[in-house]
Amino acid sequence: MTDASIQHILDYLDSKRPDTPCLVVDLGLVERRFREFTATFPDTDVYYAVKANPHLEVIRTLVDLGASFDVASPGEIDLCLEAGASPERLSYGNTIKKRRDIAYAYSCGVRTFVFDSAQELEKIAAAAPGSQVLCRIRVSSEGARWSLSEKFGCGRALACELLRTARSRELVPYGVAFHIGSQQQKPERWNDGIAEAARVFHELACEGIALEVLNLGGGFAAQYRDSIPNLESYRESIETAVSLNFPDTPRPQLAAEPGRHLVADAGVLRSEIVLVADGGERDGRRWVYLDIGRFGGLAETDGEAIQYRLSTSRGERPEEAANIAGPTCDSADVLYRDAHYLLPTGLAAGDHIDIHSAGAYTTSYASVGFNGMPPPDVHCIGATQQAPRHTDSAGTESQ
Repeated sequence: MTDASIQHILDYLDSKRPDTPCLVVDLGLVERRFREFTATFPDTDVYYAVKANPHLEVIRTLVDLGASFDVASPGEIDLCLEAGASPERLSYGNTIKKRRDIAYAYSCGVRTFVFDSAQELEKIAAAAPGSQVLCRIRVSSEGARWSLSEKFGCGRALACELLRTARSRELVPYGVAFHIGSQQQKPERWNDGIAEAARVFHELACEGIALEVLNLGGGFAAQYRDSIPNLESYRESIETAVSLNFPDTPRPQLAAEPGRHLVADAGVLRSEIVLVADGGERDGRRWVYLDIGRFGGLAETDGEAIQYRLSTSRGERPEEAANIAGPTCDSADVLYRDAHYLLPTGLAAGDHIDIHSAGAYTTSYASVGFNGMPPPDVHCIGATQQAPRHTDSAGTESQ
């Protein structure tokens, strides 16, 4: 979304002047992004990845729009149910679950589970009998800013074996899932995942096991510093791959798990500058220290993977290079050293920096209170609400 799209957020920040650090999310922009996604992918079931931004008002907005939800824990299940989602619209997508958590999900009415190993399948069979299961296969995350390849997924041969076992354990072999990495900037990367999934579909179909769902995962990009493909590019690549790999068999029902794409661009984090140290005081380069860092929610700056767009309360020029860091007593709390950020020369303690497209994977990553510093407050605004809602660092909601 363009800077003009978030003017509503900036106006709120400038008029209300909430304590920093804080995240402001415009629910109207979340709604707009969801409607754009469903219009572009009209035949795809949308399961919002709750971990991206689990704020109750975000979930309520998406419930009202008809979304389904990819959940990863009992806490996320409870959140979605509190927001009004029906359990049939929840997919327990985390492949690493305690047996008692599976049982809890089942007791709540959840009937869709994802797995990628024999032990996980046995836990589901024991704790969630008769449920429908998807097996997650391993695919490359090349082209993604945040890899999800190494920890999850199994090979095609094992996926076929596990789905056969699922049927023998009186579960419903429901489909195949994969994820090509978060902030995926190469739409063609879905091709390999779809092709590999199709081989599983075809092999099992020959044995009388008819899978129904192909879950494409997430990966649809938000607008950070780099240019990104438009949503139509993702659709064209996915549609081509599905048509190519399922030419003579029933087309599977497609599902997707957008998280970042739906909420990132709808949020702005405002941070106060705590200290500016000039080059003579450090290593020959200016350091700008914010009141938020990696432990306060900017974990995706690890390796400078996600590079946010920044704006400041001082728009004057000239600009010069700066290292940007957080406020904690930890040397790992450095956001950017190599990404060549330019900031106004007049910046001083008390000025603010706005971190754009910060509506995803920020507050949900924040520590409870490392160094005694609480997570950022969250403010939700937008046309879908009667009045802005605010959640403080203790989780108390008010108007």
